[in-house]
Amino acid sequence: MLAPIWLVVGILAASVAVALLTRRWALPSSVVLVLVGLAVALVVPSLGSPISPPIQPDLLLAIVLPGLVFEAAFRTDVAVLRPSAAWIVLLGIPGVLVVAVVVAVILAVATGLSAGEAFVVGAMVAATDPAAVLAAFRRLPVPARLATTVEMESLVNDGTGIALFALALGLLSGGGSAGSATLDFVLIVLGSGVIGAAAGFAAGRLVRIVDDHLVELTITIVLAYGTYLLAAALGGSGVIATLVAASIFGAGARRSLTERTRETIDDVWELVAFLLTAGVFLLVGVSIAPGTLVHAAGPIAAGILAVLIARGIVVYGLLGGAARLAAARRPEVAMPIGWLHVLFWAGLRGAVSVALALSLPADLPNRELLQGITFGIVLFTLLVQGTTIGWVVRAAGVSEPADPG
Repeated sequence: MLAPIWLVVGILAASVAVALLTRRWALPSSVVLVLVGLAVALVVPSLGSPISPPIQPDLLLAIVLPGLVFEAAFRTDVAVLRPSAAWIVLLGIPGVLVVAVVVAVILAVATGLSAGEAFVVGAMVAATDPAAVLAAFRRLPVPARLATTVEMESLVNDGTGIALFALALGLLSGGGSAGSATLDFVLIVLGSGVIGAAAGFAAGRLVRIVDDHLVELTITIVLAYGTYLLAAALGGSGVIATLVAASIFGAGARRSLTERTRETIDDVWELVAFLLTAGVFLLVGVSIAPGTLVHAAGPIAAGILAVLIARGIVVYGLLGGAARLAAARRPEVAMPIGWLHVLFWAGLRGAVSVALALSLPADLPNRELLQGITFGIVLFTLLVQGTTIGWVVRAAGVSEPADPG
């Protein structure tokens, strides 16, 4: 009966312990938390079962994503965001589609998976994860515009990836055509944006007539989680809705908030983001069944290669090409080559991909193989890319905090 409370207390205790220990280690705390979770899964195999995860995937996403998305979007400086807004949209929507398709093609050719199964895996790993990206970048001295681009990309493409996964799963089960799925995808993105815009505008108007910092803080909590739940209940993307709501609310309401209220909101949401990030990495480790990694070793290697190739096409081809064309007329939006290197290696996957894999229908053919490929890709990005992103930042020559744009 008290098991959920023990789980929360255990996550909090582990988070504090790892945060204290990693001050002296070179490893990021996110990586250590994943390793701790994997160790727990090995010691207590029932916790790491993909059939019975410690928390239901939908509930995990509903707890973690609104908090992380709201905190990151609310604190984002619009002036810093504006020059990179087009690049963020490019990475977050068409970029996700390109990654899903490229991964699907490579997996179908290399592993013998059907086109539908390969596309489901592509959709699960197409989006970078906000928890993983935020955990990695908030400890790196990178230009503000680059950090904002990476962080906001992980928020935008997260919503795109979840919507794409639902459509891919529907196509695999024979529900509709590619044309209808594309139309549904567009409607989901646009509809979710409208819901978020309306909620953010309404909350911004509301805080202007309130003069109580605790009530205003409560409004932000209702806005973050209420918008997510409302959009999801209406068949939209909760992430996109919350992202738009938080951006509009932050841009319009920050000026009308008192200094005490701003400090309260920033401090509370910073704590929420810290706890959610730590908890989600522990749960990622616990949820990954080590046995599925062993059985899917070959396809995992193909999947890792596919993700890296797809990320390279999106960053260097799609984004790099568009940036060069735009910079000819607007030098302020230039994307230095060093930034592209960092963006390429910053494509970390995490809790979202794991949660989507765990949510696959129990009767889906090759379910365990699809999960194993996804889990292996997630671990590679966290344990390899997550531990070396600092080296890439330094090697790319972008570790100075000054923004060249």
